[in-house]
Amino acid sequence: MAHGHKSNEKVVFVGDSRVKKGAGIQTPPDYTSFPGKSEAFIPNFLLKEWMVGCVVLVGFLAWTIAEPAPLGYPADPTNTAFIPMPDWYFLFLYQFLKYPYVSQDYVLLGTMGIPAIMFGALFLAPFLDTGKERRFYRRPIASSLMILSLAACTYLTVVSWDHYQHMLDQNGQTPEHHVRAEKAKEAIERGEPRPNPLKKAAAFIEPDDPAVAIIQAQCIGCHAADLNGGAGPALLGIGNRLSQEEIADTITNGRNQMPAYDGQLSTEEIDSIAAWLSKQTQ
Repeated sequence: MAHGHKSNEKVVFVGDSRVKKGAGIQTPPDYTSFPGKSEAFIPNFLLKEWMVGCVVLVGFLAWTIAEPAPLGYPADPTNTAFIPMPDWYFLFLYQFLKYPYVSQDYVLLGTMGIPAIMFGALFLAPFLDTGKERRFYRRPIASSLMILSLAACTYLTVVSWDHYQHMLDQNGQTPEHHVRAEKAKEAIERGEPRPNPLKKAAAFIEPDDPAVAIIQAQCIGCHAADLNGGAGPALLGIGNRLSQEEIADTITNGRNQMPAYDGQLSTEEIDSIAAWLSKQTQ
């Protein structure tokens, strides 16, 4: 036992010999109140780590439920204007795989090599950082790796989202889930049911018209092959909203996000497209 108030005196813990060791599995005692000692890794410390991990996992799952991934339109391989984006919690990995040294010729390094190094470092962390100190500023290896990982994930997520917003502005596009929400809101205000993008499209009126070939070549990138809309509005039923002259004027001079086709298409082609679209009243 220590005497006095000197910090360098040896401390000896005195046990009680009258307490006999019981038979069977003995639960290791909690040594946290004794200087220089630590509790057993199994089961004491491991159980605490599992509990913390469960709390973090439940919190993350609650976050993903509160902010679910947006629901876009059904996949359309003919929609060349579509900008693919993963769920928000994978944005950092999506941005990471865009860099040239982990993609293309080095895709194996980016998809298997780098994750193997990261998981390997996580596996070796208990063996590399064997100190008994629990304060993070006295654990330089573990603290540096944690701060570096958090900073990298945050940076890559922000860069990926900024690039996505820049591409939307550059292309003049509105995200699909915003378009869906706006169409649903407009339908509800008109007292109509929500539009169902999975509903089979109505048949074209006069599908053999020569104008259809021009439309398929020029318009499906924004309006989809079935003309139900994608990056641009749906063209089916446009004859109920616009006259033939208004449709021709829109094609010629453009409107909102739609570019002008004056000079790209002849007057005869524009007139034939406008005449055919004005018949699409279903």
